[in-house]
Amino acid sequence: MSDPQASLERLASALTEEREALIGHDVEALMRSTRAKIVALRELEAFPSGELSGPLAELAELNRANGALLARRRREVNWALRHLGRVESAPAYDSSGRSESTRRPRELAVA
Repeated sequence: MSDPQASLERLASALTEEREALIGHDVEALMRSTRAKIVALRELEAFPSGELSGPLAELAELNRANGALLARRRREVNWALRHLGRVESAPAYDSSGRSESTRRPRELAVA
């Protein structure tokens, strides 16, 4: 079993890298940091939760802040797509369980 402190440090580092990737619009760095975050979280699952609750609460707050930043980036992308005439990403299935395939064309110019 590895050291819980080392796993916490890896998680903190991954969260910091994730934030920098989100701010810098660096998709490759975002993917790397997400993988590192998942690995660190899996390591931490092996330890009793009571002994890690304090440090994990602080890191959970960093993760929530990254989630808010990610949601903001998604809204920016959806806004850009909408203005380019593309439809925002919608749920893959409707309430009946069928995949939605309605597309709305958008006129870019009027003749």
